[in-house]
Amino acid sequence: MGEGLIRARTGVIHTAHGDVNTPTFLPIGTKGAVKTVTSEELKFWGADMILANTYHLWQRPGDALIYKAGGLHKFMNWKGPIFTDSGGFQVFSLSKMRKVMEVGVLFQFDLDGRQEVLSPEKSVDIQANLGSDVCLILDDFPGYPFTHERSLESIELTNRWAERAIREHQKIVLDGDPINPGQKLWGIVQGASFPDLREKSAKAMVQMGFEGFAIGGVAVGEPHEEMMRAVESAIPYLPENAPKHLLGVGTPYDIIQAVARGCDTFDCVIPTREARHGRLYVNAKFGTKNEEFKKQEGYSTIDIRLEKYKEDFSPIDNTCDCYLCLNHTKAYLRHLFATGEPLATRFATMHNLKFYLNFMAKIRNAITYGFFGDMLETYKEVKI
Repeated sequence: MGEGLIRARTGVIHTAHGDVNTPTFLPIGTKGAVKTVTSEELKFWGADMILANTYHLWQRPGDALIYKAGGLHKFMNWKGPIFTDSGGFQVFSLSKMRKVMEVGVLFQFDLDGRQEVLSPEKSVDIQANLGSDVCLILDDFPGYPFTHERSLESIELTNRWAERAIREHQKIVLDGDPINPGQKLWGIVQGASFPDLREKSAKAMVQMGFEGFAIGGVAVGEPHEEMMRAVESAIPYLPENAPKHLLGVGTPYDIIQAVARGCDTFDCVIPTREARHGRLYVNAKFGTKNEEFKKQEGYSTIDIRLEKYKEDFSPIDNTCDCYLCLNHTKAYLRHLFATGEPLATRFATMHNLKFYLNFMAKIRNAITYGFFGDMLETYKEVKI
């Protein structure tokens, strides 16, 4: 990517529960909690916003109960902004039975097997009961490998669902009793990796008047190059001053490449899921052309469960300021995993989340001080 094509920018998303400084990463609180860590810790580490999952909270404890509790912010004691997805991805990825219809998606809950219809209106209703600050429309998306015909059908159906979602959201705000009257509804751009369809979908979402946009249908098995093609094909047709979220992405390399193409916010299970399996993200130093960036950071991953760390008394990452790295060694964390101690998962999760949040802060600083192009050129995964 040439210097002149870089669209990276810093910004602020204003919400009813505070400001979000971008680019940023949203830790995932699938069921109303970011696994093994507290809300206070997340805020202390620099998380501005978290993502909660509509599908799972609809199943348990139910959006009606959360509404009675005063909304998800109060229920989980998170005082910052919350982003909720539409529930559509989980319907497609977790349900053993699903049927896409004009009215919505008929599917079977993975928890108890009961059948439900998730409609555009129902998705908005659930998210309104949760009281999130940013909610998403229900979208249809094709699985990978993509076909042009199926992808065209998906954006046309998503457009029709979007119009219904807008009407439902306006009805709740104007005539209902919403937990969060300041909740914003964002559109979703589909179109797989076909430039003409991404353009078509983006223009349709803009025409509907959304204040913010998510780019969906990515990170579903396609190569990195196809993911970036999807982003590049959508961003030019979205308003410059509108926030742009890339759904379900991703690795640090994916993120920095997407920031370069104009994306502002990201969510992904990688840091928490990998932590549960003993895989930790660490900084890796290597040279750079820019004299002011004497040592630019890339990254690597280590599997702390390996035998080679049994007598390794060095920190996980001597450049990291998380509690684990400041106080414990590789040998100790490996011991915790080997003996099945719950503290192992907590420590690993704390570290990976802090790595991701520190990484986003470095990106913001690089953009602010004019060195993002150099960081982009050198930042990659390093095998160690």
